[in-house]
Order: sequence, then structure tokens, then C-alpha cells
Amino acid sequence: MTISIICTNKNPEPWYLALKEIDPSLDIQIWPDENNKSVIEFALCWKQPEGILQDYPNLKCICSMGAGIDHLLSDSFFPKNLPVIRLIDPSLAQSMFEYIYTAAMYYLREFDLYQRQKNQIIWEQHQPKAISQTTIGIMGLGKLGEYCARKLSQAGFNIVGWARTKKQIEDVKTYTSEQLEIFVSQTDILICLLPLTPQTVGILNSELFNITPKNSYLINVARGEHLVESDLITALNTGQLKGACLDVFTTEPLPQDHPFWTNDKIVITPHCSSITDPVSVAPQIVQNYRLMQSCKPLMNEVDLQRGY
Repeated sequence: MTISIICTNKNPEPWYLALKEIDPSLDIQIWPDENNKSVIEFALCWKQPEGILQDYPNLKCICSMGAGIDHLLSDSFFPKNLPVIRLIDPSLAQSMFEYIYTAAMYYLREFDLYQRQKNQIIWEQHQPKAISQTTIGIMGLGKLGEYCARKLSQAGFNIVGWARTKKQIEDVKTYTSEQLEIFVSQTDILICLLPLTPQTVGILNSELFNITPKNSYLINVARGEHLVESDLITALNTGQLKGACLDVFTTEPLPQDHPFWTNDKIVITPHCSSITDPVSVAPQIVQNYRLMQSCKPLMNEVDLQRGY
């Protein structure tokens, strides 16, 4: 049995070394230089080329190299008859919280305004809004969303959450899919941590922004396709939104001529809010590989009908 690492925008070498460190006996090959595709039964993938998985006749399991699987399902020829697993990395949740907390405080303490004042050589103080008077709304309460909700609540923010189904999180008031308007209307800082599904594509749009309190702030760390980019520009121009911090984009890398680059109300980071550490997740990859070999239930298997 052989594992193949199939990725187009990640360096496969750290993943290879991390897996070999766990079990030196593993037979691991790296696309596109596999010796024999017929022996590949386990594929570790990130943004694989369209249709490439059809080249592996004995493939039994597909593992995403991250928490999301939308990059897999965007392949029109993806073999949906095979089990798909995703990676759950405890360090990812902490990394995501640190990113979100930094972005929220950047907005709350008006660092964007002070940066503009610096460029204009202006010395002027502004009274910041207190954490205790600030409501953060988190869209998506999976592993990452729930962790961030708890940590932000502990930091003193008022936290509300929105998910497809009802969630129970201490000190967090949660809403379900049909309560989106109630949820958004009280949110000073709106954070998107949703999975990308047909139901969530374009959910960050003018209709949603117009429900938020005036001068609210958007943080998108989920997927670029959640955001209607032109609607964000409109919301910023009209002052409905005060600013946005974006870590994900429909096209990555973000094209050099994209209007986001020159908009001083938008903070841009290169999809770095939480980067999977191969060393941290290698044990669960190897464990799932062995479970597959033993025909036992897999860890973190995805429901392909829901998309997460």
C-alpha cells in the first residue's frame, strides 16, 4: 500500500518528512513523479489538478491537507464514492484565535485611523470602544468557530454565534440558520468561519451588510467565495462598514490589479490566519492510513452531502 502526496501550491517535502518521522517504513510517493499509480491507495491532497484522481485505479481514501475540503470538491471529476477525511489540528484553532483577536483589536483600537493620521502627520487621540461594549458575531461554529467563540468570550467580548443547527456554548448566545437577521443586527465585528457550501457561497453580501450596525467591521478567514467583493466595496464606500480584514479571496494570489490592494479600509493577508503544521497533523494522517488498511472507521470523515 502506498500514499501519494498530490498538491499544487504547497511544498510536499515537509509533509513527506513528517510522515516518515512517524513511520519510516511508509511507502510515500509525490505527484507527479509516482513510480506506479496503481499501487496508490491513500491520497493526501491540496488543490489537486482537475481530474487527476481518476488516474489512480485502486484509490481507497482521500485526505485533505487542511480543515477544509472545498478545494477537493471543486474538481468536477472528484470521486465522491470514496471516503474523504479532513485534518483537525489543535494548533490551528489557537492560531486562528490569535489572528482574529489581532484583527478585532486592530479595529477596536483604531490602528487603521492612526495609520492614516501618521501618513498625514496628524496627532489626534480617539477614545476607543471598550471590549465589554463590543459584540462579535461568529458565522460558523465548528471546531474552529467554537474555540474562537470561547476564547473571545474569555477576553471580555460579548459573543454571539450563528450556525446551521443549534449549538450550546457557555457564555455564547447562538442562533440557527433561520435567525440570521437577528444575529447580524447586533454584531459590531462580523467573523466568517463558515464551510464553503452551495448555501454559503456569496453569503457576505449587501443584504447582510445592510443589517449590521453602522460602522461595523468584517473579518473573513473562511473562503473568498463567501464574499461578494463588489458589495463589500459598496458597503465601505457608503460607511455601512468601517473596514474589513480579509485573509481569503476568490482568486489567490490576489491579482495585482485588484481594487482591494489600494483600498485603505481593507487589511489584506495572504491566507495565513491558520496554516496547517505537517508535524502536528502527521500522527492523525498515519493513524487514518492504518485504519483504512484495517477497514476500520476513519477519524474526521466528511459528510460529502453537507460539504464538511
